[in-house]
Amino acid sequence: MTVSKPGTGKFITLEGIDGAGKSTHLQWLEKQLRAQGKTVLATREPGGTRLGEALRQLVLDTSQAMHAETEALLMFAARREHLDKVILPALERGDWVISDRFTDASFAYQGGGRGLTTAKLSELEHWVQDGFQPDLTLYFDVAVALGRQRTSAIKSADRFEKEADSFFARVREAYLERARQFPRRIRLIDANLSITEVHKRLDDIFLSFCNDTDLSVAS
Repeated sequence: MTVSKPGTGKFITLEGIDGAGKSTHLQWLEKQLRAQGKTVLATREPGGTRLGEALRQLVLDTSQAMHAETEALLMFAARREHLDKVILPALERGDWVISDRFTDASFAYQGGGRGLTTAKLSELEHWVQDGFQPDLTLYFDVAVALGRQRTSAIKSADRFEKEADSFFARVREAYLERARQFPRRIRLIDANLSITEVHKRLDDIFLSFCNDTDLSVAS
């Protein structure tokens, strides 16, 4: 199975621990891209398809306990459907796809958080994606305490959000390691800043992204 990146569309992912503001910034980004005349598809992981949303409910259910490897397999199963049914067809049409989370989240949550090895996750990544990667990943970095404070103020905790601060510290460090490993694809944004300041940083990133065709090649 070979997964290619077809068409002229771009695939942008947003990453970060809970409370980093991804959903807020995704809405802003979608609006900005539409204002530039681009056709935009906003989606999320786990989710994005009927099966993906069903798996999302399962993995977020606070009453559901599961092995870390089971959790990772479910995430990648949802991702395979997401690619097949949503992401790749949209890119083929020339749409811009922006997703709240993608594979970096698996390396952060199931890897850093749950302790699964990079080797196991990389094998799943190769099997499901076969080299396919986002054109650009925006990593919103926020202090664990602030992220948890923001999340608790707006929603009840899901199965991940009930984890201890130490879990999210490991997740955050795994994200930072991914950013160090793939500096051209993953752009770090200080999400401790105000929304206005974050949007200014995003403006700068997209100016660079649109002017540098090399950024469309993940590395």
